This record gives sequence, structure tokens and C-alpha cells, in this order.
Amino acid sequence: MQQKIMRLIRSKEAVLLLITIVIFVAFTINNDNFRRMGNLQGIMQTMSVTGVMTVGMALLFIGGGIDLSMTFVALFSGVICATMIAMGIPWPLAILITLVLGACLGAINAFFITKVNVMSFIMTIALSQMLQGVNLIITNAQDIAVTVEGFRWGARMLWIFPIPFVIMTLLIVGFGLILTKTRFGRSIYMVGGNEYAARLAGINPKKVRAILYIIAGTLSSLAGVMFTSRMASAAPAAAADWQMNAVTAAILGGVAFGGGSGSMIGCLIGIAMLNIFNFGLTSIGLATQWITMASGALLLIALTMDFLNERSRKKSLGLITTKKKLKLQKGV
Repeated sequence: MQQKIMRLIRSKEAVLLLITIVIFVAFTINNDNFRRMGNLQGIMQTMSVTGVMTVGMALLFIGGGIDLSMTFVALFSGVICATMIAMGIPWPLAILITLVLGACLGAINAFFITKVNVMSFIMTIALSQMLQGVNLIITNAQDIAVTVEGFRWGARMLWIFPIPFVIMTLLIVGFGLILTKTRFGRSIYMVGGNEYAARLAGINPKKVRAILYIIAGTLSSLAGVMFTSRMASAAPAAAADWQMNAVTAAILGGVAFGGGSGSMIGCLIGIAMLNIFNFGLTSIGLATQWITMASGALLLIALTMDFLNERSRKKSLGLITTKKKLKLQKGV
């Protein structure tokens, strides 16, 4: 029992949680209003949309993939959902159709990446550009208002928690259990860590990644619906930073950019850390451009740490040969 507690204390997640608490306390000392319930609920509301996308991004990272179309899948889904509701389609049915559409967009990515062998970042960027154009054509670059009161669930509370935050938390718990307790979850780690070994173990890497792209598309679509519900309108060209925030949160949470490692608990901490950091900078009156720059610096730090951790892991496994070892092997 004592050993388990010590391992937990020394884990990456414990270190990340400690850093997050330090950041929160620092901003609270600077601004006493920062810890008020209204601000905390604002943080939870803001992190929910990015958090749902981070779950999809983290799953892809662990499985050795990447999706750079998530922001525009989300925005396109919000536009389609709002358009259907404006046409008189009941909002629960509109949401369901939108989620299916998101899964189909993920399947398009999966087909071209796993079957046609188009590079993932090229395919997903291409889809982003197409969806951005379609959004502007459908809306004529204008927001679409949603006046149906029942659809405003995204702005409501479940006790003291925003409903989108509850949805995000349930998704993190659910996919956390899938990763740790199911054969499919273990397959994701194997495919991302060593694709050749995964094949030898009877796992089809392309099939696993195809499923992950479909999940990512569905979660992106859900994020777009949540945002549209909270704002009561669909904005065709908003939220350009969602995707980068999802990448930053996943890597801050300890998910390896190169695949094979990471956890949903780490993702939750990464999401919280990023949003507390951004919200805190806003609370002290920092201009938006400086906050954007600070977020970029945070991503750079997270990527550097991920690179160093991965390099250290490969050295410990003997996968990287140092110059000194090479000289000894050559007899120099």
C-alpha cells in the first residue's frame, strides 16, 4: 500500500496537479476574486469545449495519429445543427444527426489516411480548408441565431457544475476506463508505441486508427454543438484557437506526441492547467495578443519536455546510441 502511494506521488499526473494548484494559488493571491464561484464556473464552462476536443486529440496522439481538422469540424457541426433547428427540426434530432455527420467526417479522414495513405496532417488540413469554405458559403459569413429555449442546455447548471463540464468529465472517465480496462484501449497504446509489435500481436493498426479518427470527428462535432448551445448561435469563423489549445492541453497532460503513452487523468489536469493559466492572465488585465503568445510559449515548453522525456525513455531502452558508445563499438 505504501509503495502504491509513493508511486502515485512520484507520477507525472501528481507533478502536473501540483503545478496546476501552484498556478491557481498564485493567481488567487494576485486577485482575491479569482477563486469566487462565478469565476470557477466560468473556467469550467470555457474548458468544456476544448476539453471534449482534447479527449479526441489525446486518443489520436496515443495511437500515433493527429487531426488538424477538429476546430472546423466543430464549427461546421455547430452551423449544421443551428441550421436544422432554424428549419424546424426538433433540437434532440438535430444534435443526433450532427453527431452522425461528425462521425462521417472522421470516417472520411480515416479512409484517406489509412486506405489511400495520405499523410494525416495533410489530409486533415485539407478537410479543414474545405469545411471552412462550406461554412462561409452556407452562412454567408453571418452567425446563425438559435431561439429554441430547450437547446440552451449548454448554458445551464447541474447543481454547481455547467452541463458541458459534466459531459466532458463523463467522457474523460469513460475513455479513461476504455484505455486502461479494455483490449481496444491496450491496442491503442500498442499501435502508438510500436506498430510492428502490434502487428505481430495480431492487431490491425489501420483499423485501430480508423476508429480513433471516427471518435475524434464525433467528439469534435459534440464540442461544436456544446458551443452553439451555450452561445445560442453558430459562428462560422470563430474559435481558431480550440485546436491548438487541445494539442497544448493533451501534451501538458503527459500525452506523448509520438504516441504510446498518456492518460485521461493527465488530460483533465492539462485542460485545467491551460484554462486556469489563460483565465488568470485575463483576470490580471493582460491583452489578448500577450495571452496568445504566452499560450504558444506554454505549448513550446510542453513539446520540449515531451521530446526530452521520449529521448530519455529511448536511451533507457537502448534505442538511442550515444556518440561515446559508437566510438567504443568502432574501437576508436
